[in-house]
Amino acid sequence: MKVINGLKYSKDHEWVKVEGNKAIIGITDYAQDSLGDIVFIDLPEVGRNVKAGDAVAVVESVKAASDVYSPVSGIVVEVNTALEASPELINQDPYENWILVLEMSDPGELDALMDAEGYERFCEEEA
Repeated sequence: MKVINGLKYSKDHEWVKVEGNKAIIGITDYAQDSLGDIVFIDLPEVGRNVKAGDAVAVVESVKAASDVYSPVSGIVVEVNTALEASPELINQDPYENWILVLEMSDPGELDALMDAEGYERFCEEEA
């Protein structure tokens, strides 16, 4: 399982890369490995206002469909449209192939997320 230092992680297995007031969000290596081969992704609309914990996207694999929850609140300012044609990119590199970018409304919510070490412990406990 690959975990990247410097990112924030949610208990729902999303990662967050913070750049200024923007949160770049994707699913973790643990999540993509658990799902198996990803065959479809339903992306959110740009301009959508979301709260932390809202379902913002759906990832479908050969095993199951799984909601992607927003780890922080904000407005969707960008989605990775390359995933519509090639959802398997998430399986190939879940940290390069982000799903959406939010303009955060409350960066303080990042404090509730885990760092890489905490996320590794969380996954070990969940396994």
